[in-house]
Amino acid sequence: MSLSTVFVTGGAGYIGSHCIVELLSAGYEVIVVDNFVNSVNGPDGEAMALKRVETITGKSITFYECDLLDKSALEAIFAKHKIDCVIHFAAIKSVGESMEYPLLYYKNNLIGMLNLLEIMEQFGCYQLVFSSSCTVYGEPSFLPITEEHSVGNSITNVYGKTKYFIEEMLQDITHANKKWNIIALRYFNPLGAHPSGLMGEDPIKPFANIMPLISQVAMGRLPVLTIFGGDYNTEDGTGVRDYIHVMDLATGHVAALSLLQKSHQNYKVYNLGTGEGVSVLQLVKTFEKVTGTTIPFKIVERREGDISVMYANADLAEKELGWKSKHTLEEMCTDFWRWQTMNPHGYRNKTTKMTNGHH
Repeated sequence: MSLSTVFVTGGAGYIGSHCIVELLSAGYEVIVVDNFVNSVNGPDGEAMALKRVETITGKSITFYECDLLDKSALEAIFAKHKIDCVIHFAAIKSVGESMEYPLLYYKNNLIGMLNLLEIMEQFGCYQLVFSSSCTVYGEPSFLPITEEHSVGNSITNVYGKTKYFIEEMLQDITHANKKWNIIALRYFNPLGAHPSGLMGEDPIKPFANIMPLISQVAMGRLPVLTIFGGDYNTEDGTGVRDYIHVMDLATGHVAALSLLQKSHQNYKVYNLGTGEGVSVLQLVKTFEKVTGTTIPFKIVERREGDISVMYANADLAEKELGWKSKHTLEEMCTDFWRWQTMNPHGYRNKTTKMTNGHH
């Protein structure tokens, strides 16, 4: 059986682009869409991250600039290609922003998913890996969090609710129609970059993720790192997260896809994490240690929607997907710093002006 053609939504983004490296290395054909709301496009509308993917893998990628809210554009792509399975990354994803603009989040994340599912059904494509999130668990009632933990009850932010509602949607369609074969991956906090230093996280919105912020301080672009909340019930008072290397996440998606192709799962859910909780201050100290930089920080009050402690039990993924995280926190910091120092302006060189008012 020849390896399939995978349709990747949001493939020019941070996690999507790293995942495509692994998909191409595993021999899949890849068709990618992105609308550049979270990622950088070049002067000719090409996806900068995907150019780097092509450099790393030596393979070419079929790419369309497409928004999932544009159903007819989506339909045209499915009509043109024989698509066997879909990995759905496309979403807007900032916890803080979701609290300010809930309608934007519901419209983009839910309608985009609905359009995609309807088009998949129309073309008889029933295999899907969905990029979910540990935010569906809300404030954890026990740790480490297993897949059996309740979801939806105490979700603290709109972004998490969109992931939860989509999971409910996926369960309902798999219940109604047994042709669907879907895995939802609930992942914890991605960090790091491709070890080549050619690819990494390059946020175009005001920074929300911690690693780009830390390295901006390390490079002297920001005077100080702002840490939200120093009064959590944790060892040092700062929030605790399960940080996972983006390349481990990427292999997790390939493992999920492989399971869907081997056997009918109907609907399954897996945590992707390391199983270790790391505080914000521990992350900062590790970054300082491996990079030899100093990160001045200030602690301000907690941010709305944040949770105190969150880390995974990922045993089920190891047992059923044959997947386990391999990379250490030191490697996440080292790889990210390599990316940042090799690409001080991310995918943009100094001459590339950002469109859409982002600078």
